Amino acid sequence: MTAPLPEEKKRIRPPRTRDYAAWVVAVAIVAGLLYALVSNENFQWDVVLRYFTAASILDGIGITLMLTAVSMALGTLLGLVLAVMRMSSQAPISGLARLYITFFRGTPVLVQLVFWFNVAALYPNLAIAGHPVDMNALITPLTAAIVGLTLNQAAYMAEIIRGGFAAVPRGQFEAAESLGMSEFTKLRRVIIPQTMPAIIPATGNQVIGMLKETSLVSVLGVADLLQSAQSIYARTYETIPLLIVASLWYLIMTLTLSVPQSMIERRFSRSSRPAIKVKESLL
Repeated sequence: MTAPLPEEKKRIRPPRTRDYAAWVVAVAIVAGLLYALVSNENFQWDVVLRYFTAASILDGIGITLMLTAVSMALGTLLGLVLAVMRMSSQAPISGLARLYITFFRGTPVLVQLVFWFNVAALYPNLAIAGHPVDMNALITPLTAAIVGLTLNQAAYMAEIIRGGFAAVPRGQFEAAESLGMSEFTKLRRVIIPQTMPAIIPATGNQVIGMLKETSLVSVLGVADLLQSAQSIYARTYETIPLLIVASLWYLIMTLTLSVPQSMIERRFSRSSRPAIKVKESLL
């Protein structure tokens, strides 16, 4: 047996001294920050622990999650409609969608929320199915929050969905049409599977962003997580501890949502545009 050539021998990597030094510096900085936080009595960590699982805080978390889920679901459905309108070959329909998207993406969410909360000042009464409806009774703080978040989110989801469809090569549409597929079959078996790598990861980012945006509804008096914390420190004057409680819960929820989002992104990154095989059974 011949001895291995020098180039075939396993190369020995030198110790990465710089990496070790960087880790030491990073750990020292983090330890210093933690010590500064824990040792400062003004943070009142005992108050943080006392209110961390308070009933009103947990109820506020439920409202926050409900607003996130409902607004994202409705915003995605409306965004799909807007995306289809935006891709329409008819200029008036495409123009209306473009105008909607431009307006709701170009104005602050907080301004939109306050507007919908006060829309009864413009239309005190509204006729629905021939019956007058008092807008002050219809547009509650919670209703205004859902409407405002939904309409704003729809503008962003429309662009995400449109971008997903734009990522599909035109030849895929033509191939599906040449095989005589119906519109539903074409979308379900050929087009939509190829849009998912572009749509799903971006939608995950929007969900996390929506979770944090729900804190804006506190200005309307909706009893979300932030408003619940504000209600407590308005009575006890323990502002900083309650803001820490709210921040920790937002961080926990965000990190929890980030786990499946990261898994989905890794899954779709393996094949950003999977090949779609059309079986003979579809002919």
